Amino acid sequence: MQFSGKKRRRAPTVIIVSLIDVLLVVLIFLMVSTTFKREQPVLKLALPESQAAKPGAAEAKPLIITIAAKAPYFYLTERPVTFEQLQNRLQGEATKDPQLKVAIRADKLAPWGEVTKVIDAAKLAQVGSLNFYTEKPAKP
Repeated sequence: MQFSGKKRRRAPTVIIVSLIDVLLVVLIFLMVSTTFKREQPVLKLALPESQAAKPGAAEAKPLIITIAAKAPYFYLTERPVTFEQLQNRLQGEATKDPQLKVAIRADKLAPWGEVTKVIDAAKLAQVGSLNFYTEKPAKP
């Protein structure tokens, strides 16, 4: 007597449509929950404080020279440059635009000799105006 017959088992099938739906939901969740990289400043400067400083005029964008506390000292638009490259760039820009505005962002701890070099280079290039970035002192 044979009570159970040989039943042929089918291979399990994977329903691919539902897997795609689940993967799509996971992908959307990851895209929404991911924080996007924000542009970080290259240098962190501690600018000197000034109570008499006034906000600058917004007519023309100045050529910004950053002076760091550690070598490399000089940065033009957040790219490190040598002093010779800085001088050449100042000369070239001043010949193109005689009213060139130069703004210096120097760290509090930047060597004064390096700041003086930049001021001299700007004066030799005969730039239109030379300004400095400062911070307002924190109110107690």
